[in-house]
Amino acid sequence: MKHKLLVSMVSSVLALTFGVANANDKGAPAHWGYEGKTGPAKWGALDEANSACKLSKEQSPIDIIDSKTKKAALPALDFKYVAGSAEVINNGHTIQLNLPAGSSMKVGSDEANLLQFHFHTPSEEKINGKTYPLVAHFVHKNADGKLFVVAALFKTGKENAALAPVFSALPAEGKPNTLASFDPAAVLPENRAYYKFMGSLTTPPCSDGVRWHVLKQPVELSKAQLAAFKKMYPMNARPVQPLNGRVVEVSE
Repeated sequence: MKHKLLVSMVSSVLALTFGVANANDKGAPAHWGYEGKTGPAKWGALDEANSACKLSKEQSPIDIIDSKTKKAALPALDFKYVAGSAEVINNGHTIQLNLPAGSSMKVGSDEANLLQFHFHTPSEEKINGKTYPLVAHFVHKNADGKLFVVAALFKTGKENAALAPVFSALPAEGKPNTLASFDPAAVLPENRAYYKFMGSLTTPPCSDGVRWHVLKQPVELSKAQLAAFKKMYPMNARPVQPLNGRVVEVSE
């Protein structure tokens, strides 16, 4: 009995120390990352729940080639974001801002509530084969549970004032920061022209059926702000995925 207890304790310690790839007996998701044995090429094999990572034909991110896009009379992105408190967390994969209820986005007759936004470096999306230093993904959900994601690309330049309170004090994992007042609309570019396509989550479980909107105009952040993020996350981007015949529309 003592031997079995000792084996059990050792196994638990090893699992916690090395982050084994398999889900534990309590149903926790499998450990995943961006390199090596738990990197993007292995996500589909780490957990049955991640099967879409290898089987789905509409995965994200993608490389958007202008010459292959279709111009369309797409509805304007009507951002109904409001300023309020925000919780800044380090979830072990990125820095994420959780936002209270009240902000939403309307696209034609569809309206979805803003839940959170987070960052990837370099940008997961490519435009004509080019990556940007950083991208922010704004995640929305509508009343039917469908996800709408808006991607805002960043280039280096002047300091991003809206994100200054975030990048000046990036939290350690498990130690969230609370911002008393934050305006998510201030992060977006003035020009709201965009590319639209159907895709997926870019992290496990890679669920598809996500409607993507990639803003064409990049916004700026300083080299110091980018360095602060990269010091914590040098690289947390999934490689681009095959288009598999999907049509990418671009607003006129």
